[in-house]
Amino acid sequence: MLQDVAGFDAAFFGFNPKEAEITDPQHRLFLECAWEALETAGYDPETYGGLIGVYAGAGSFRTYFLENLYPNRELRASFGDYPLAIANEKDFLATRVSYKLNLQGPSVSVQTACSTSLVAISTACQSLLNYQCDLALAGGVAIGVPQVAGYFYQEGMILSPDGHCRAFDAQAQGTVSGNGVGIVALKRLEEAIAEGDYIYAVIKGYAINNDGSLKVGYTAPSIDGQAQAIASALAIADIHPETISYIEAHGTGTPLGDPIEIAALTQAFSLDTQKTGFCAIGSAKTNLGHLDAAAGVTGVIKVAQMLRHRQIPPSLHFTQPNPKIDFAQSPFYVNTQLKAWSAQETPRRAGVSSFGIGGTNAHVVLEEAPPRAPSGPSRPAQLLVLSAKTATALDRATENLAAHLQQRDNRDLADIAYTLKVGRQAFKHRRIAVCQDVETGAIALSTGDPKQVFSGCPSLKDRPVIFLFSGQGSQYLNMGKELYQTEPLFRQQIDRCSQLLQPHLNLDLRQILYPDASTDTTEQLQQTAITQPALFAVEYALAQLWMAWGIRPQAMAGHSIGEYVAACLAGVFSLEEALFLVATRGQLMQQMPPGAMLAVPLSEAQIQPFLGEQLDLAVLNNPSTSVVSGPQATIEDLQTQLAAKEIESRRLHTSHAFHSRMMEPILEPFIAQVQNVKLHPPQIPYLSNVTGTWITAAAATDPQYYARHLRQTVRFAENLQQLCQNPEAILLEVGPGRTLASLAKQHPQKVSQQEVFSSLRHPKEQQSDVAFLLTTLGKLWIAGITIDWVEFYRDEQRDRVPLPTYPFERQRYWIDPPGYLPEVSPIQTPPTHARPQLANSYTAPRTEIEQIIAQIWQRFLGIEQIGIDDDFFDLGGDSLLAVQLMAQLSEKLGTEVSAHSLLQASTVASLAELLTQSSPVRDPVLVEIRRGNLEPPLFLIHPVGGHVYIYRDLARYLDSNRPIYGIQAEEKESLVTVEAIATRYLQAVRDRQPQGPYYLGGSSFGGTIAFEMAQQLTRQGEKVALLTLIDTPGPGQMPVLATEDDTAILVYLLGVGFNLSLSLDRLQQLTADEQLQYFLDQAKVADKIIPPDFGLPEVRQFIHWFKVHARAMQNYQPQPYPGRLLFFKASDRNEINPPYPEKPWIEVSQGGLELHEIPGNHITMSYSPHVQILAEKVRPYVA
Repeated sequence: MLQDVAGFDAAFFGFNPKEAEITDPQHRLFLECAWEALETAGYDPETYGGLIGVYAGAGSFRTYFLENLYPNRELRASFGDYPLAIANEKDFLATRVSYKLNLQGPSVSVQTACSTSLVAISTACQSLLNYQCDLALAGGVAIGVPQVAGYFYQEGMILSPDGHCRAFDAQAQGTVSGNGVGIVALKRLEEAIAEGDYIYAVIKGYAINNDGSLKVGYTAPSIDGQAQAIASALAIADIHPETISYIEAHGTGTPLGDPIEIAALTQAFSLDTQKTGFCAIGSAKTNLGHLDAAAGVTGVIKVAQMLRHRQIPPSLHFTQPNPKIDFAQSPFYVNTQLKAWSAQETPRRAGVSSFGIGGTNAHVVLEEAPPRAPSGPSRPAQLLVLSAKTATALDRATENLAAHLQQRDNRDLADIAYTLKVGRQAFKHRRIAVCQDVETGAIALSTGDPKQVFSGCPSLKDRPVIFLFSGQGSQYLNMGKELYQTEPLFRQQIDRCSQLLQPHLNLDLRQILYPDASTDTTEQLQQTAITQPALFAVEYALAQLWMAWGIRPQAMAGHSIGEYVAACLAGVFSLEEALFLVATRGQLMQQMPPGAMLAVPLSEAQIQPFLGEQLDLAVLNNPSTSVVSGPQATIEDLQTQLAAKEIESRRLHTSHAFHSRMMEPILEPFIAQVQNVKLHPPQIPYLSNVTGTWITAAAATDPQYYARHLRQTVRFAENLQQLCQNPEAILLEVGPGRTLASLAKQHPQKVSQQEVFSSLRHPKEQQSDVAFLLTTLGKLWIAGITIDWVEFYRDEQRDRVPLPTYPFERQRYWIDPPGYLPEVSPIQTPPTHARPQLANSYTAPRTEIEQIIAQIWQRFLGIEQIGIDDDFFDLGGDSLLAVQLMAQLSEKLGTEVSAHSLLQASTVASLAELLTQSSPVRDPVLVEIRRGNLEPPLFLIHPVGGHVYIYRDLARYLDSNRPIYGIQAEEKESLVTVEAIATRYLQAVRDRQPQGPYYLGGSSFGGTIAFEMAQQLTRQGEKVALLTLIDTPGPGQMPVLATEDDTAILVYLLGVGFNLSLSLDRLQQLTADEQLQYFLDQAKVADKIIPPDFGLPEVRQFIHWFKVHARAMQNYQPQPYPGRLLFFKASDRNEINPPYPEKPWIEVSQGGLELHEIPGNHITMSYSPHVQILAEKVRPYVA
């Protein structure tokens, strides 16, 4: 009996409550265990680069379905037989796991009765060896309903009369039924070793066969059949039977089955040995009962744990052998007590048998795991990361990990940290801890120490990161020294810079940066000629480290010398050239007469009257503070004047009057040196200290600019003002200390959601460089930045280790059988499940129609309280449920309501507005996919079929408040060219949004129309802020498709959209209507391409528009476009879709083309799960 089979974490797996209630508990628990198996193995399916297969089988679905669901006529009437079958049939066990977890390897349901899960394991092994997948989940599940129930004993049948299974015992009279689920994760051995996997056991060989008809009856076992399977497995494993010291038997405890099983084992072993009594035998059925489809995997898991712990447990209830079994003349004995599993000359080995009614036999040979080599050295501090889908689950996960750290022996904190990063999916609620060892980690997590533990919930994923590079004055001795000692990439970059600077400085910069304990180089480091190259080297090395870890800047800003780092990273000049200029600049500046600099709490306008003819405004770090530069005596006079007016001022620790007229003698010599360097336009935007705004290509490639940069005011306050215009940006200071981070935090225009971080500690802080950097890395991860953990561990040899898995928040999702409670229609039964956590708060219905809609949604979704702003799809709704729900709404309102309405209006409020026609009159080509704020909308133009259903998932995953409209085809025969269509659609767009900026996009043909619309808008003087094309082919890259042949079009759509391999000849054997009906049926099952309420007339119109639009696309000749294109290309190409659809667009995009490759094909890339990656790439442009 299993505990809480009615429980399930529906929200975690994206089930709505009603869907969870009608789903067989076997499917639900198997899904949870599949997730746990992946986490235990240390693999995140979203980031794993290989194919993950699923091989599994379930027990009979005729328990929960027949006992609880089928007798409920109202339930069947409300849901229909098809959804109930999908939720309960054994055929959908493996594929449901693949769908929910986004696993793209083979997904195979196996059904061989009692041997199901061992056959699944064997099949998975073969698939791995054939390279059909790279990681496989294999197992089975059997859960009977009701859980608490007896049975009638029938003599001669399989069930025991007293509820005990006495395998191989003289008193054995059968087994008992059990309930359970088991899954193992499998990989090719050499890859598992190479990738540091935790290996429980090795499968050396396996075999499957069938008894055929050479036995007493269909349900009877066969000695020869079982013996052949066992002998085949031994032969494939190339293992002598004498090296096997344990057999996990099928062991059902039946008077007929037990003697046959021992006879078969003896027959197989006797082919190579006559030795007796050396191999222990047992059966898990004496402990757990017969787990039916899960029996075989249970045996494998039991033996794997035995090999891991090197112990053999007893087989229960055995007192004397079955008289029909001659153990004395066999290699076997029943083990009756716990004993150590002694090692022999060979590794410990065992066999596992499982035999199914109907004669399918399976046997697997296991061997203990190879010795695990110790993992390599690591950083002196470790970053632990935890995440969950809810705040309460995150707290539970934290508690579980803390308890694990407290109990674990031989603990390697580095391996634990590694597994948490690469072996867990990153969810919205996040927490980090930085610690030096297991003990401090356990304490920090248990106490929530605010100095070590940080939590958060990112508002957006992959927010833009902006690098800030510090200027002179932030340097200190040994800055980044611990990183130099522990981070190979940082050390390589410092070494490289030092070697390149050697001929310019005539010294080794490393001896100045990191002197030995007996040498003090502080004074040397303060010399401008040394300071500037030193700062550049440290900041450049830090930037390279951040970028290697996946944190790449979308923009940059530098303070004085820091701008040179930005320019170098942007490709304006090479590293060698940058170091030459920095060294030359520092040496020239140091040759100037001494000067002084004074910080004054006055604005630029306020300080001007004090400057006179000798002083200059050198730096503006914030709007209310100025730095004045000039001769020392004049600065002292200014300080006296300010003090007389009770204005405080502070002398800076500088040797020269930087950014003042005192630098003018070196300007021409410096320009001459810059002219020796090849300057290139920047490839990454960065801000100019001279202008306060973004650098232009003209300025970046003008040697005169670098002289102005040396002489004129550093307008860093204006740089920060520019950065504050992007509230979603994350500012990361890449350099020593936190000077720029502090300035950014203090800027009056900074908004609260704009986060600011530093890379290196302040010189007065005692924290280690590594711990400080890891804390910042963790905070970036909390803020939603994707970290490249593989690169983070590039220089380490780490192992995956088993850790606590996700703490599912299980609730009761259960339909009680008739009679248990009064039989009432589920349509009239009050929902029982709480409203899930959503981004928006609850707002109650205000009108009668909103009340009706909310009540129907609540009943169908099984949610207690639905607000008018709650989104149907966020609540777990899907297209299949939408059809049923809208049919109920049509009946209630007495008017026809299309399921397509939910695409236009997916909230209660918007649907009520649509149905009452109270919304403003809107152009018929516009479809409101998602209502948003007052920002300019994103307009997505339909592909060739004319409908915008394809954008449903994209709109859902964009996580933006910007309104989204689809533009659907209008039934006007005159609209047959791209230019005419674009002109018509622009009328609708400009009615909704009279002025720019405009955001346009489209999939396939829709991208072509969007491109032409952008052309027309640009010619009209309007700004196009975003133009994105989704796998849109251009001239010379068009699909190879007979666009006038309806059948050819259907074959194309069935292949690309639904992954169905159907020949043209095969489809041509059907009538035209039969072809369309077949396409319609497949579309409804796949929930792709067309809305779920389409019938044959709508499909005919769809095919008509497909042909019209395909011809228009073929005839279109795009002209050069002055703007920039965002292009998404499907990774899966075939003979129809061109290999390089982006090539023609590159040629006409004068502003450049940004290319991203998305998993999936031309159609599936726009549907979940692939569309989530597409949405992540689009999101920064519409945030």
